[in-house]
Amino acid sequence: MANHSPKHKVRIDRDVRVPMRDGITLSADIYRPEGEETYPAIVVRTPYLKGQTFIHKRASLYAEQGYAVMYMDVRGRGDSDGEFIPYRNEGIDGYDSIEWMANQPWCNGAVGTMGGSYLGRIQWLTALQKPPHLKAMICSVTPSDPFVEWPTGVPTPHHICWLHMVSGRMMQNVDVIDWEKIYEQLPLSSMGEQVGKKFPLWEEECEHDRLDDWWKQISYQDKFDQIDLPILHISGWYDDEQIGTPLNFHGVTQHGASEQTRASQKLLMGPWGHQINASTKVGDTEFGPDALIDLEGYQLRFFDYWLKKEENDLMEEPPVDIFIMGENVWRKEQEWPLARTNWQKFYLHSKGKANSKFGDGWLSRELPDAENGEAEVDRYQYDPANPVPFITEATSSQIGGPDDYSAIERRDDVLVYSTEVLTEDVEVTGPIKMQLFAASSATDTDYMVKLLDVWPNGVVQRLTDGMVRARFRKGMEHPELIEPDKVYEYTVDCWNTCHVFKKGHQIRIEVASSAFPKYDRNLNTGEHLGHGSRMIVADQTIYHNHQYPSAVLLPIIPR
Repeated sequence: MANHSPKHKVRIDRDVRVPMRDGITLSADIYRPEGEETYPAIVVRTPYLKGQTFIHKRASLYAEQGYAVMYMDVRGRGDSDGEFIPYRNEGIDGYDSIEWMANQPWCNGAVGTMGGSYLGRIQWLTALQKPPHLKAMICSVTPSDPFVEWPTGVPTPHHICWLHMVSGRMMQNVDVIDWEKIYEQLPLSSMGEQVGKKFPLWEEECEHDRLDDWWKQISYQDKFDQIDLPILHISGWYDDEQIGTPLNFHGVTQHGASEQTRASQKLLMGPWGHQINASTKVGDTEFGPDALIDLEGYQLRFFDYWLKKEENDLMEEPPVDIFIMGENVWRKEQEWPLARTNWQKFYLHSKGKANSKFGDGWLSRELPDAENGEAEVDRYQYDPANPVPFITEATSSQIGGPDDYSAIERRDDVLVYSTEVLTEDVEVTGPIKMQLFAASSATDTDYMVKLLDVWPNGVVQRLTDGMVRARFRKGMEHPELIEPDKVYEYTVDCWNTCHVFKKGHQIRIEVASSAFPKYDRNLNTGEHLGHGSRMIVADQTIYHNHQYPSAVLLPIIPR
């Protein structure tokens, strides 16, 4: 962290009781400059307990710089009253907390909010309630609406780990539980029993196996036109909830409630996981000395401009700051996705045996041509009892990273398609989409697509991936089973990346039908997703011919 020399002595008031409209009180620690003056305020509301050392340091830093800072335990967590039901009360509790803060004698009435992950999403739910004194937000690693980052109809296996961690009032120890064994439990709705306690919310989430009104109550990404605030959006390319941040930035710049709001969004994307700006490395991959920045200084400039009305040059700079992996440099841009993007289709090809990294699959910009001896399809079997592994730690703190998939590509149920060795650097920056033509012997199944960088030394680095569940091919609201052996077109959202494939490397696409335990296994039966335990093996056929030209759409940036 850079040296931000203190301008004020700090007073701390602990366990301040803040009343909510239904009469319960929530507990807040308030850090503010000593003296009689008034200051802008920053409200941070967390389910992860406000008494941690890093919170004390951060709140003290902002108070030294002339802000009154509230760190609050959300309803039902830590020292706050009430029952913790994730997301359900956060909008109105956020409104009441902001308005209480604005009306304190030491506050000048300008309030900002900040925080990451759960703390990011609840800022959006609060903003939709339109608290009059909320003037700006900093939203980091923000989860998306239900089924955007896990388009499966049911919660991801790792979600049960998170629910356990935040159950009760204190943080639960997740390191003493064999999560890998629990993730294999079927049916999904009974997974909580294996932890040794009841999780009513998990069971309810498994019941609502489509996007219905129950889920829409905690949605915000369909309401960008109601957002009328400057927002700093922050995430990392390897954040396991990354998809939400560029989506939110683009959504408000296109649909925000006013022209001023649309022009007052900032996007910062680093080479980080869910713990932003924590290290120059993610897993074993080193991103160099520039990977870490003075993030507190960046955030302070944003609040100084919008809450203190200080004339700094923040809003004169281009709105987008992105880290280019592979080259390991930062670059400023005017928009997201980049206007100069050259969208190029890379088509799947093979002679019928793209199975594993030893197969004959390749990836090129040429349309498939049967006259050149190409096959029109590749086939594999997907057995839910033996799913393709997704490399990740067992707990929910960070799901996946720039891991090496070379060993997993030895499996015949992973199709592998690679370009020729590159003769020049190729930059891929933007959203990745796959157009996949496929048939299955089952009435429901999954397709997973992964984008990877093949290094000359044989390392196969994951960049980003996505999946589609066949029954949700028309959207999460209207599930519809498929006809066995009929060809369907699927669009697979593989999120975003910002990466230079270096000369001598290859661009690779993997296609499979599982990525466990990142996503639950599709049992291929078409039964209720939360209740099924019967599995069947599915025969999968991936098409790549003139009629069904499966291809990945890559955002190529001219060098």
